[in-house]
Amino acid sequence: MRDLVLLPLQAVLQQIVCGVARRQSAVFERLGSHCYTTYLIDPVNLPIVLILKPDRANPLLRAAWRGRSPPADCRIAGTLQTLLALVDGRGDGDASFFSRDLTVEGNIDAVVTLRNALDDLDVTLVEDILSASGPLRGPLEAVLRVMRGNQTREVHHVR
Repeated sequence: MRDLVLLPLQAVLQQIVCGVARRQSAVFERLGSHCYTTYLIDPVNLPIVLILKPDRANPLLRAAWRGRSPPADCRIAGTLQTLLALVDGRGDGDASFFSRDLTVEGNIDAVVTLRNALDDLDVTLVEDILSASGPLRGPLEAVLRVMRGNQTREVHHVR
């Protein structure tokens, strides 16, 4: 029953990764053999993790409950806000890593290759997803604004 809760999210995630595969083929080309790597993206402040297999012919992005995810070649972990900032092009991966806001485990070469491929995009993945979201763009932008606001408050609170 618990897995049924994730079904609507699975459909959205799969639509996102297929759309990115269509619109951002350069990312997949840059990944080379790492397009067959299984990435575990772990937003540590959520009860779910994301599994990414960026195979252009058969891309996969799905959610799994924390502790019930399949084995992965590497793990990228941080708060949802930190991970979104990195994907959005607003975050500095090196600074996040050295400040311990970001944890990377497993196949480091695959993670660095993914990061470089994302850095080379003309638009951020967040903007690409928003552009393709049609009538959901407004609500998604509102959620992102709230999350970015929370990130700003967290940073000021820590200092």
